[in-house]
Amino acid sequence: MIHLGDRFMKENKHMKAVGYIESLPISEERSLFDFEAPRPEPGPRDLLVRIEAVSVNPVDTKVRMRRAGTPGQPVILGWDAAGVVEAVGRDATLFKPGDEVFYAGSITRPGSNAEYGLVDERIAGHKPRSLSFTQAAALPLTAITAWECLFDRFRIPIGKAPTDDAILIIGAAGGVGSIAVQLARRLTNLTIIGTASRPETRDWVAASGGHHVIDHSKPLSEELARIGHPTVRYVLSLTHTDKHWAEIVKVLAPQGEITLIDDPASLDVMQIKGKAGTLHIELMFVRAMHETPDMIQQHKLLDEVSALVDEGLIRTTLGQEFGTINAANLRKAHQALESGRSIGKIVLTGF
Repeated sequence: MIHLGDRFMKENKHMKAVGYIESLPISEERSLFDFEAPRPEPGPRDLLVRIEAVSVNPVDTKVRMRRAGTPGQPVILGWDAAGVVEAVGRDATLFKPGDEVFYAGSITRPGSNAEYGLVDERIAGHKPRSLSFTQAAALPLTAITAWECLFDRFRIPIGKAPTDDAILIIGAAGGVGSIAVQLARRLTNLTIIGTASRPETRDWVAASGGHHVIDHSKPLSEELARIGHPTVRYVLSLTHTDKHWAEIVKVLAPQGEITLIDDPASLDVMQIKGKAGTLHIELMFVRAMHETPDMIQQHKLLDEVSALVDEGLIRTTLGQEFGTINAANLRKAHQALESGRSIGKIVLTGF
């Protein structure tokens, strides 16, 4: 256990945390380690949250390899969290101490892999009453991402008006895909086509609400033709966009739209000009990073997701539990994500 500054430990309450100093392969023991740090103090609109459970996302592994810390200030990763409000800032009005919350935080602040964390109340939601902290921690980051892709980027109308339009969700068994399929099925009348390449992932997508499941290890155009949907109005590309780009262009309907969330090295966007296609890029941290005027929309959509869960309309995307929140278990979680074979979300609970 590493202790940060004895002087600070004497003057401030402290907490357990997991972090790193230098970017290392996850197989290295120092890639993530346990340490103690001062407990943070809430700013004007902050909530101080006692963290009960966290989940791990691909962004955690990416940041670990791109951002370095210092011996005095290791980087604390993790953004998904579920917990209990301990204190609120002087200008906070949406929550009170004792409230159970879930949130995905801001990439510009220390993460949730700690006993306590700060989050601006405008990007936190009330935890679903029907879920445990473990189940709830699986949802925030992916639910925000999926909601923004469907309803902010594509601007798909919410409702069950008849439509012949279809959405293709590439990588539908992952964290974002698992909730995007559910939201699209429950809140729209689109035909939902998810991609998965293994029996267990195909079953997961079907159970989440996909009308069709096709194999992304085969040409998408051939797979879509096989099920009678040669073109689609919407393509939500969650992984390997550059690998699938030629096929995405081929299956996109005229005046269709694409939203991607991954980081392709390059794309020839002009290939969709012949279809007057539209390309959107989603990054769910933007509202918090830039404190946009509509930042509170993330609070509202998380409360909406919470209500949908409590009404039994969508379910948690928890896939695996990796034990308590510590460096050893988080290293295992990062390894699982980096393998590209995880299903749903990986969650860790308690210290």
